Amino acid sequence: MGIHLRNVVLDTTDVPRLAEFYRELLGWSYPDGFDVGQDDYLDWRSIVGPEGQRLSFQLAGSVTPTTWPDPTVPQQLHLDFLVDSPAELESQHQRALTLGAQVRLDRSDDQEEPLRVYADPSGHTFCLFTWLDQDR
Repeated sequence: MGIHLRNVVLDTTDVPRLAEFYRELLGWSYPDGFDVGQDDYLDWRSIVGPEGQRLSFQLAGSVTPTTWPDPTVPQQLHLDFLVDSPAELESQHQRALTLGAQVRLDRSDDQEEPLRVYADPSGHTFCLFTWLDQDR
């Protein structure tokens, strides 16, 4: 097919901070040739995953953080990150908090799908979860 998803792009008022947050959280890297010190990358940055997947960040004049689960400002988009086990969920939870995420929902004790929903430093929501039912 002639169409492919290139990026998922998140708006933010602080491109370097949000790019670094997700780069650290996911262990991804900047594209080859990227120079963090260049001012050219203050309005757009991308990070690249191990299989070539990309997450990009675009400068916006303002971003209204979601208030989810309160419906006043809906999520509009959120990212789901699957981890390998409940122990890994706890480890990644601590990393996310250290990097500046805020917990919005904690269902880490769920018997089928332990998960937590967070807001990133720009207020976008993302989930860290694992599946205890290995048949999924």
